[in-house]
Amino acid sequence: MNSIGSQSSSVTREVWEDQEMRNALAAREVSTIYKLLRRKGVSQRQIAAMTGQSQSEVSEILKGRQVMAYDVLVRIADGLGVPRGYMGLAYDEVTAARVAETREAPEAEEPENVKRRKFLAHAAAVAVGAHVLGADSGSWVSNPVLTPAPGRIGMTDVRQVEAATRALRSLDYQYGGGFCRDAVVAQLSWGQQMLSASGTDVVKQRLHVALADLHNLAGWTSFDIGLIDSARNHFGRALELAKAGDSNQLVANILYRMGRVYLHKDSPDDALKMFQLGQIAAQESGSELAVAVICANQAWAYAMMGHEEQTMKLIGRTRDEFARANAAEAEDWVKFFNEDDVYAMIGTVHTVLAQQVDTKHTKFAIPALHRAISSYGDDMARSKAFNLSFLATNHLLDGDIDHGAKIGHQAVDLAQHLKSRRVRDRLLPLKEEADKRRNYTDARELADSIGRFYEADVS
Repeated sequence: MNSIGSQSSSVTREVWEDQEMRNALAAREVSTIYKLLRRKGVSQRQIAAMTGQSQSEVSEILKGRQVMAYDVLVRIADGLGVPRGYMGLAYDEVTAARVAETREAPEAEEPENVKRRKFLAHAAAVAVGAHVLGADSGSWVSNPVLTPAPGRIGMTDVRQVEAATRALRSLDYQYGGGFCRDAVVAQLSWGQQMLSASGTDVVKQRLHVALADLHNLAGWTSFDIGLIDSARNHFGRALELAKAGDSNQLVANILYRMGRVYLHKDSPDDALKMFQLGQIAAQESGSELAVAVICANQAWAYAMMGHEEQTMKLIGRTRDEFARANAAEAEDWVKFFNEDDVYAMIGTVHTVLAQQVDTKHTKFAIPALHRAISSYGDDMARSKAFNLSFLATNHLLDGDIDHGAKIGHQAVDLAQHLKSRRVRDRLLPLKEEADKRRNYTDARELADSIGRFYEADVS
């Protein structure tokens, strides 16, 4: 008998060729795979022995627990003797990124505060060139094995990476990270090959920056669909490459984006640490626009903490830095921060202050958000959805229930066409305000509409 995986196993090679089994392998439905093995007479004990799992783990998987972690999938495939390609595990880097959001064994995961501490240490080491916090700073950063590289690269090769990044970023703005993240990761798989190729110093430096920005986009699209660990890994790699490419502007941008992850997770104190490091890089870059981006986001963090005076000082500095900036000379990754975005950030910050400190801030938030929304085209659908949600919240806080509900429904309608978990999450504060006013029909219908959208999105 040609047994696979274990000498005591009754699993033969033909088992993997069965069509039902091949379908389960292709879909990585481990529960179905184990059930099919049980039908073939393979015991739970044998499955556990071959895969290195406990019998209780095998039992839970048989009951329907999903397996998403890449290393666990590989261990199962190798232990059972399944050809990796049957489970789509042949190309390690891409596959690892696609299944980065693991639901496996949460008790074995590092606590989130430990991950944040390690990332902060790594970011500080890259941004200021020394391990200023004295902590472990890099074992968590993904370093996949690279495929064979081309022999030599030129500026044309680098421009191809830059052009692909611009195109994919546009898709992210318009449709959400879920629409293009796989394409970004696939592009990275190709682009990373060039790091070990030969080329002039100028070409190599620009390549480092181009790949840093592509990792930056991979981190952002991962964040947009809720893959926080994957985002952190990509941002960590992006920092290293940006520093190697001597681009302080990009270092600042990466740190701003990681700070936004923490703002979204309601951790403004951790976000501020990222923004403070980003401010160092932004100032060293000499880019007023990069400084303006950091200041605006610091203001957001302080608003979430209820620090009204500090928030307003930073909004004032945002305006000043933006007024001095030369947008025409800005790099691609910071050009997004135009006048529309300045108004959007002002509206956002005043919305948070209206919720956290005093509803008087709605009178500043509403006109700023109106100004931003009126300027957004179809290519900025996600930003428009965010700001519609904030605008609706302000109108509810102001007691304008009918108008607030009408705008809120516009936000929900737009969100349904986006593949973005962030948009869904940003609707929840609006739902909370609508729920507080359920005695009004319009508010109740809006709250129920958001609830239905949320349930459909997570189901």
